[in-house]
Amino acid sequence: MSKLKSLLAKPFARYIVRKTQKWSNNPIKTQEKVFKSLIKSAANTKFGRDHHFEDIYSFEDFVNRVTVRDYEDLKPYIDQAVAGSKDILWKGRPKYFAKTSGTTSGAKYIPITKDSLPFHINAARDAILHYVNETGNTKFINGKMIFLQGSPILETKNGIQLGRLSGIVAHYVPKYLQKNRLPSWKTNCIEDWETKVSAIVDETINQNMTVISGIPSWIQMYFEKLIEREQKPVGDIFKNFELFIFGGVNFEPYKAKFQKLIGRNVDSLELFPASEGFFAYQDKQSEKGMLLLLNSGIFYEFIQADEFYSEAPKRLTIKEVESNVNYVMIISSNAGLWAYNVGDTIQFTSLKPYRIIVTGRIKHFISAFGEHVIGKEVEQAIQEASERHNVQISEFTVAPQINPDAGLPYHEWFVEFEKAPSNEEAFIVDLDKSLQQQNSYYKDLIVGKVLTKLKLTTIKRNGFQDFMKSVGKLGGQNKLPRLSNDRNIADALYRLQLTK
Repeated sequence: MSKLKSLLAKPFARYIVRKTQKWSNNPIKTQEKVFKSLIKSAANTKFGRDHHFEDIYSFEDFVNRVTVRDYEDLKPYIDQAVAGSKDILWKGRPKYFAKTSGTTSGAKYIPITKDSLPFHINAARDAILHYVNETGNTKFINGKMIFLQGSPILETKNGIQLGRLSGIVAHYVPKYLQKNRLPSWKTNCIEDWETKVSAIVDETINQNMTVISGIPSWIQMYFEKLIEREQKPVGDIFKNFELFIFGGVNFEPYKAKFQKLIGRNVDSLELFPASEGFFAYQDKQSEKGMLLLLNSGIFYEFIQADEFYSEAPKRLTIKEVESNVNYVMIISSNAGLWAYNVGDTIQFTSLKPYRIIVTGRIKHFISAFGEHVIGKEVEQAIQEASERHNVQISEFTVAPQINPDAGLPYHEWFVEFEKAPSNEEAFIVDLDKSLQQQNSYYKDLIVGKVLTKLKLTTIKRNGFQDFMKSVGKLGGQNKLPRLSNDRNIADALYRLQLTK
C-alpha cells in the first residue's frame, strides 16, 4: 500500500498542478467569475437583501453598497446565524463555526459552510502535491506525519457544531492518510497544552516521522522536549524527517533556532490558513512568497495599509495591485463574509502569478509618534541583526515607551535569546540601524531627537510561554503579537517578573 501511494502521488500531483495553472494563468477572469458567483448565490440571503445584491452588476456597485467591516460590524448577522436562523450571510445554515480568539479580544464565531469547507480541506494537500511535482520527492509519504493542532472535540450550538478550525479539519483527514497520522485521537483531545505536547513526544519519539507541521513557536516547544528526552538533535531522532510545514507567522526569525534544533537541512513549506479561509500556499521552493488562491470561493480586495484609516481609502481588485506595497487584505467569501477585514497585511512578491508574503497585522503596529512600524520591519530587523551577530532567538515582541523615567521615549524590544549576543550594545545599534533603513519615519524621529534608539529587555527562558499561559493562549493556533501600540503585553511581562 505504501509503495502504491508513492507511485500515485506523482501523476496526481501533475494533475493538481495543471488545474492550478489553468486559473493562475487567468487570474483576473477567475476573480471576476468568483465575484459574480458569490453575488448571485447570496442574493436571497438577509445580508444580500439588506444590501440590494440584486442591483449589483459590477465591483463599483459592490463598493457603493457594501462597506468594509470587521467582526464587530458583521456580528449582528453572525449572531442570527449562531442562533440557528437560515439564509443570513450565505444560503442555508453554516456547517460549522470556527471559534477563534485573539490575544486581547473575546471569542469570535467564523462561519464555515458546505461550499467553503472543501477549500479548507484540500489546500494543504495541494501545497504538498506542488512540492512533490517540483522536487519529485515522495519518500515522506510512507512515513508518519504530525500536525500540532487544537482539540478535535466539537460543541453543538443550535444544531451547528463549533470548535477550533484545526479541530474541525481533523475530522476530514483522508482515509489513505489516517494510518500515517499522529498523534492519536485521544492525545489530540487533551486540552492542557503542556500535557498534550508531552503525550505527543511519548507517541512519536520511536516513530518514523517524515512530516512535521504546525505554528513554529509550538513546534519549537515539541522539538525542545524531544531533545531533552533523547539528548540529540531532532534530525537524528527522526532520521527520515524531510518536510517541515508551517504557517501563521514569518518563519525567518525562527530559522537559525530551528536549524540548531533539527541539526540538518530540511525542506519547508509555508501555508496561509485562517478560520476565514485558506488564502495561499507556497507553490515553488525556488520562489519567494505563496500563491494567492484566486479560485477558492474568495473574492479579494486590497487597501494600501498607510491609507487604511483615512476617511475613504481606495479599494483595489487584483488587477490594480503592485509589488512591494503593504496592503490590508479584504475578503468576500462563500462562507458569507462580505468586504471583511481579515486583519492581515500582505505584500505581493510576484504579479505573474500572484504571490504574497504576510507582513503583519493591521492592528499590530507601533505609531505612538507617527512612525507606523509594522511586523515585517521588526522581523527583518531582528533577522539581519541576529545573522550579523550570530544570535539565535526564541521569541520577541516590541512596544513603545512613551513616558520613560528619564530621557527621550523609545521602542522597547523584549527578546528571549537562545544564544545571546556577545556584544549587546553592538547588537542594539545594528538592530536599530536596520529598522531605520526600512522605516524613514522612524529614522526621522531618531535623527530629530524625538525618540532615542531602542532599548533591549531580555526575557527569561520560556518567559513568553509563561506569558501566553497566563492569558490562556498557550499552544494551538495562538500567536504572540510581534508588536503593539500600547504597553499591555510589556507591562504584563514585567508584572509576571519574566524579565532578567
